[in-house]
Amino acid sequence: MNDSLRAKLERLAERFGEITALLADPATQDDQKQFRDLGREYAQLEPLIDCYNRYCANETRIASAEDMLADAEMADLAREDIATARAEREALEPELQRLLLPPDPNDQRNVYLEVRAGTGGAEAALFAADLTRMYLRFAEQQGWRSETISASEGELGGYKEIVLRISGKEVYAQLKFEAGTHRVQRVPETESQGRVHTSACTVAILPEPEAVEETTIASGDLRVDTYRASGAGGQHVNKTDSAVRITHLPSGIVVECQDERSQHKNRARALSLLQARLLDQAQTTLAAERSESRRVQVGSGDRSERIRTYNFPQNRLTDHRVNLTLYKLDEIMLGSLDQVIAPLRQEDQADRLAAMMDD
Repeated sequence: MNDSLRAKLERLAERFGEITALLADPATQDDQKQFRDLGREYAQLEPLIDCYNRYCANETRIASAEDMLADAEMADLAREDIATARAEREALEPELQRLLLPPDPNDQRNVYLEVRAGTGGAEAALFAADLTRMYLRFAEQQGWRSETISASEGELGGYKEIVLRISGKEVYAQLKFEAGTHRVQRVPETESQGRVHTSACTVAILPEPEAVEETTIASGDLRVDTYRASGAGGQHVNKTDSAVRITHLPSGIVVECQDERSQHKNRARALSLLQARLLDQAQTTLAAERSESRRVQVGSGDRSERIRTYNFPQNRLTDHRVNLTLYKLDEIMLGSLDQVIAPLRQEDQADRLAAMMDD
């Protein structure tokens, strides 16, 4: 372990001791906000410090065994103990590095998942529906809750655009690498010659803000329109102006929500979605200033810009960011997305570890 890494771990161990003492202090317990914040920090540090303590214990064990090497009767036992302790220490070091990585503050948040048809016309809209079903099935397997915020159907079915809200544990952590252009290669139902067509959809994953108040966005910057919700039918459809469309005038961003029967609830949900899009816009601008090419980018929806290709004739999925190819497309479209997400998370972790070691 290099000196800088050890020094960082020592500082964090000292901080963990401070937090432990503060949490036991009655004055801290009386301050609910401070107690909650410290409790969150304690929970984040605990697995790291536990791992570091085991690492240090192995170092102590090695030093003690090395002292025993001078004793001829104990030398063989000491060498065996040293080998075991060194193996355990080496196994703990990458785990320490992983635990040292700062968590993404958005990882625990719910998300707005947006799917938009790109190049390919009607076929792109049908593919957008397929992607939406894949994400809904994956969400169901994870025990997450999903709801449709707004949807615009294609002429021959599918979606020109659909916005979902997905809530649950570590939703953003699991889905954030889905953002980008998804390309499909298959024979459309409308193709009489049996030719394979290529179409594309874009997916955006926006972390939901923890809380959105109207005061966070100047009211003068908003135009709010209400209209009658459309849907499959029912006593509440097309009878009241419950659907809400909000336009953010400075940016031109338009959001709408027609899922709830209450205009007030739709307005609150639309404001939350608007805030998420504004935050994403600001983060994208900042990332673009720092780097010419972003790791994850939605792009324009053109076929040439893609993070992933879905080849139905070959039952093949390829994720171009990690050179991952799986001949299990049928399984993945049924929601088995974890086998694609796991390698992406591992690659991201490796990249961040490399950057941390460079620093």
